[in-house]
Amino acid sequence: MESGKAIVVTTLQKFPVIAKEVADLPGRRFAVIVDEAHSSQSGESTRSLKAVLGADADGGDDADDPDAVTWEDRINETQQSRGPQANLSLFAFTATPKPKTLELFGRRRADGQFEPFSLYSMRQAIEEKFILDVLAHYTTYATYWRLLKTIADDPHYDRGKASYLLKSFVDLHPTALDKKVAVMVEHFTSQVADRIDGRAKAMIVTRSRVHAVRYKQALDRHLAAKGYPYKALVAFSGKVTDGGGDFTESNMNGLPEAQTANTFALPEYRFLVVANKFQTGFDQPLLYAMYVDKTLGGVNAVQTLSRLNRTHADKKEAVVLDFVNDAASIQKDFQPYYETTLLSEATDPNLLYDLQHTIGDAGVCEDADLDAFARVYFAPKSTQDQLYAVLDPPRERYLALDEEPRALFRGALTDYVRLYAFLSQILSFSDAELEKLYLFARALRRRLPVSQEDLPREVQENIDMESYRVGRTGQGAISLTRGPGVIDPIRAAPAHVAPPSQLEPLSQIIAALNERFGTNLSDDDRVAIQRVKEKLEQDVALDASARVNPRDKARLTFDHKLQDVFQQLVDSNFQLYKRITDDGDFNRLLGDFLFDDYLRRHRQAEALIQAGESLTLEFKSTLRWNLREARQDDRITHAVLKTVAAFLNTEGGDLLIGIADDGTILGLDADAFANDDKFIQHLAQVVRNGLGDRAGTCLDARMQRVEDKAVCLVSCRRSPEPVFFKWKGMEAAPEGDYFVRSANGTVKLSPESAREYVRTRFA
Repeated sequence: MESGKAIVVTTLQKFPVIAKEVADLPGRRFAVIVDEAHSSQSGESTRSLKAVLGADADGGDDADDPDAVTWEDRINETQQSRGPQANLSLFAFTATPKPKTLELFGRRRADGQFEPFSLYSMRQAIEEKFILDVLAHYTTYATYWRLLKTIADDPHYDRGKASYLLKSFVDLHPTALDKKVAVMVEHFTSQVADRIDGRAKAMIVTRSRVHAVRYKQALDRHLAAKGYPYKALVAFSGKVTDGGGDFTESNMNGLPEAQTANTFALPEYRFLVVANKFQTGFDQPLLYAMYVDKTLGGVNAVQTLSRLNRTHADKKEAVVLDFVNDAASIQKDFQPYYETTLLSEATDPNLLYDLQHTIGDAGVCEDADLDAFARVYFAPKSTQDQLYAVLDPPRERYLALDEEPRALFRGALTDYVRLYAFLSQILSFSDAELEKLYLFARALRRRLPVSQEDLPREVQENIDMESYRVGRTGQGAISLTRGPGVIDPIRAAPAHVAPPSQLEPLSQIIAALNERFGTNLSDDDRVAIQRVKEKLEQDVALDASARVNPRDKARLTFDHKLQDVFQQLVDSNFQLYKRITDDGDFNRLLGDFLFDDYLRRHRQAEALIQAGESLTLEFKSTLRWNLREARQDDRITHAVLKTVAAFLNTEGGDLLIGIADDGTILGLDADAFANDDKFIQHLAQVVRNGLGDRAGTCLDARMQRVEDKAVCLVSCRRSPEPVFFKWKGMEAAPEGDYFVRSANGTVKLSPESAREYVRTRFA
C-alpha cells in the first residue's frame, strides 16, 4: 500500500501485526473485499483494519505529543474507530450468512428486514450446475444398543452426566466403531469407489479428536483385513492422548501436517477422517461421499456438507450417509440458505445496556475498577503485571460468589463482549462507558477460572455393551422449497445457570437409555418405529395442532396421523403392522408412548394460554403462595396436586403454573424460589409426598418464558395405575382421595365410585 499498489491480497489476521507500519498512510479511500465473511467479521481484528485504513489513521494533531492525550481521549478514539468509516467500503462474500453478517453488510429494506446487496443463490448455482446438490442422495441411519451393569452395587450418579458418559462409551466402543466402519467401507467399495472414473474419495466426519483417532485405527484395520487397496488420512489439531499413547495428525499420517490436503489428492488415498478440520473451505472436487457421525446444526451443517458440492467433469452427484442427524433437521438447516436469506430485524442495542446493568449489579466490578484498568491499559509503558494487579480485586470478588451468581456473571460478561464487538461496527456509540466496560470485560474474562466439574468416569467401568446394531432409517432426496429464508437477530441470552443434578441409581439410568434406544422389540421393529417417529416429526400440521390445542384435541389429530403412518408399515414390516392392527392393547400402548414422546417436544405454554382451560388443560396462579392472604399456604399446593392426580387418573393433561384462571400471565415470582431449578425440585418433592414416587414418573415439568415471565408447564401422562392422594393435615379416605377430570374441572369420587372406576378402567 505504501508503494501505491492498487490491489492487495492478505488475511484479516495480519492487520494487527502490520498496523504500526501502515498507520502513517495518508487518508485514502479503500474498498475491502472479504471472502468467507461468516467467520471473522466481528471483534478486534476488524477494528484494527478500520483503524489502519480509516480517514483519521494518521493520528491527528496530537500524534507527536502522546503526553497531551489522556486515557479518556484514547477511549473515545478507540470507540470511534470501531464504527463505520467514511473512506471505507466493505464488500462481503459468503454462501451461509449469519445474522451478524447480514446486519453488517446487507441492505435494510423498508419492512425492517435485511437482505443481501447482491445474490447468487444456492438454488441458482445448482440449476446452472455450478455446484452439486448435496441433499439429492441422503441416507440416514440409527443405532440401537443395550448396556449391562457389571457390578452388584447400585451407585447413584447425576442422570445427565452419566447419560453423556454412557453414550460416549457406546460411541467409542470398538464394536460400535467396527460396525459403522464396516458399513462405510462396504458402501464405498460397492457404490463409490468406481465413480469419477475410479477416482472418487470420501470424508468421514467425526464428533471429536478422540473419535477421529479411533476411526482412523478402525478404518486401517478394516481395509487391511479385507485387502482393499485404499489408504486413509486423518485430520485434527493438537495432540490426543488415548490408550496410553500420544497421537497427532502428523504421526498418524506419517507426513507433515501441512501436507495432508495435498497427499489426499493422490490416487491411493480415498478416505479422509476429520474432526473439525477441513469442514469449511476445503476444495476437493473428487470428494464424492461423506459419512457423518457428528451432530450438525445450522450454518455448520451447510458448510460441512457443502464440501461435497464441488463439480468435476466426471462427477454427476454426491452421496451422504448420516449416522446421527435426521433428514428433517438437515432440511431445516439448509432451507434458509436455498434462495434469499433475510434477517428479520435489526439487533436491539438495548440488550447491551441490559447486560451492562446485569454486570454492574453482580457486585464484582465497580466504576473505580474500570477507571483504574483504563488508566493502565492506555498508559504508553504499561505492563501485563500492572494490568493483572488492577484486575485482581474484581477477580477475588468473583471467586467469593456462590456457584450460581458466578455462572450468571461470567455468562453476562461473555455476552457483553460479543455483542459490543458486533454492535460497535454498526452504530457510532458516543457512550465511553460502554467502551471502557468492553475493554475491561475482555481482560477480566481471561482471568476468571472456569469451574470444571468432574464427570463420574468410573461409570464407564461399571457397564458393558450387550448388543449393538446399525439400521438404515431413510433414503432419498431431501427437498427444499423456493422462497426466502428468514433468520433472527441476536436475542437476549438465557440465564447461564447449570442444570440441577438428578441423582439416580445406575440401573435406572441404563434402563432409561435402553428404553430410549429400544430393547423389547426386534431390531427391524425398532427401525420401523424410528421411521414412524421421523414421519410424525416431518408433519407440519401435526406440529401446529400439538402446539395450540388442548391435549385431548391434539390427541385426536395425532391418532389420525399415526394410523396413516402405521399403514405405511404394510410393505416394510408386515409383522409389526399385523401386531399393531390385531393387538388393541399393543396399539394403544405404542400410541401412548409415541404421543407422549411427541408432545414433550412440541408443547408451548404461550399457545396453550390462548386456547384456555379445558378438560385436559388447567391454569394455577402459584404453587404454594396464597395471593389473597399474602402467605404460604398448603391449600394452594393441595389444589395443584388435586389437578395433577386427576389428569393422571383420566387421559392426562397439561397444568400451567403461573397463569391466572382468566389467562393473565402472573409468572412465578410470588412463590419466591431462589431459581427455576428450586421450583422444579419442590414440585417433584410435593408430588412424591402426596401422590407417591411412581406418580412422578408420569410427569414432565419444564420452565418456559411467556412475556418475559417464567411459567411452569407440567405435562401429565395417563397413569398405568390408579393414583390416590394423601396430604398431611387434609381429610382423606383411608387409601387416599381419588380425583378425576370432568368437563373443565377436577372432581373427587366417593370411595365406592372410586373403586368401581378403578375396576373398570384398570381391569
